[in-house]
Formats: sequence, C-alpha cells, structure tokens
Amino acid sequence: MITDERIVSYIHSLERANSDILTEIEEFAHNNDVPIIRKEMESFLRVLLEVKKPVRILELGTAVGYSAILMSECIGDGAIIDTIENYEKRIIIARDNIARAGKNHVINLIEGDALEVIGKMEEKYDFIFMDAAKAQYINYLPHIVRLMNKGAVLVTDNVLQEGDIIQSRYIVERRDRTIHSRVREFIYEVKNHSQLETSIIPIGDGITMSVRI
Repeated sequence: MITDERIVSYIHSLERANSDILTEIEEFAHNNDVPIIRKEMESFLRVLLEVKKPVRILELGTAVGYSAILMSECIGDGAIIDTIENYEKRIIIARDNIARAGKNHVINLIEGDALEVIGKMEEKYDFIFMDAAKAQYINYLPHIVRLMNKGAVLVTDNVLQEGDIIQSRYIVERRDRTIHSRVREFIYEVKNHSQLETSIIPIGDGITMSVRI
C-alpha cells in the first residue's frame, strides 16, 4: 500500500479523464460520502479487463454503480455484468446511473443480501470483483470459488484496512475488531486455498488478486 501522498498524487495526475457519466457519479459520491474505488484501483481494473476480456462478470457491492459502469466501458460486445446491492437508497441511485450511462443491456443489478444471492447462484463467471461488506468476505469465499470458471480472476478490494491489518486486534478500536479479524481470516484463507493462486497487491487500500486453478 502506497502511503506517500506525493507518490499517490503523482500517480493520480497521470490518469486519463473519465467519461462524463463517471465524472458526475464520482463527484456525487465524494459529496455524499459514498465509498467508491480509488483512482489507482480504476486503472488496475481497466488493465485486468483488457487482459482477461471476460464475458461474464460478477460484482459484489454496487453502491451507486460507479465501478460497474467503469467495468462496462472496458468489456466487449456481448459481455454481461451482474452486480449485487442490498442498500435500498443506493439501489435507486445506481439504477438511475446505469440507465443514464446507457448500460441497462450490459449491467444487471440484483437486489438483495450478497451472501443469500450468491448462495443460490449457479452461473459461472470469468471475472469477479468483490467490494462489499468486508466482514463477510470470508463467508462469501466458498460460494465465489464455486462460481468461478477455471482461469477466472477474483479481485477483492480494501483488504489492508488502511494498514491496520498488521496490527494486533487489541490495538484496533473495539468497533473495528470483528472486521479486522475476519479480513485477516479471509486473507489467510484466500492465500492458502487449494483452488486459488493469490497475490496480495498493495495498491489503493490493498487488494488480493486470485486465479482459479
């Protein structure tokens, strides 16, 4: 995880401008404290999608549709994104943003608790982006692995918890201890899973990138 703000600012200064709709959504998110992916994560996703060229994408955590729309701009004709969100107020905004982006034919927004939804899914995916409830990552994992085609890529965001992940749970604030423990459990499991090859990459707030073997 890069912590030198000068380096981060330099990297951000090199990014190409987003589409108008993404710029609007980004401004709304920042003004309304809606978490969206960081700039360096955007760039990383764009590159991965160009390399992988997935046909079916699953996203856990739509929020207001920012990352789903970004991914939709990087995939080929016929590719589909299924994205799951449980927060009703954000679902309404996400649906409007997806429609304004002209992506209703590409992005399928599924309403509901992600754990319940993926537990009933049977469709296989080529690429999965996980950016939902961090404390649930460890519970999502068995279902996610089941839904991955061989060679599929799983990217999981925000695993280093602003650097707190290396701290003892007793140093972390009490309200954050459950998330801290479960994210550490997730990282261990995803690194040691017999069906995954995983790298921990310190960009943004830290990600894991896994390939189904």
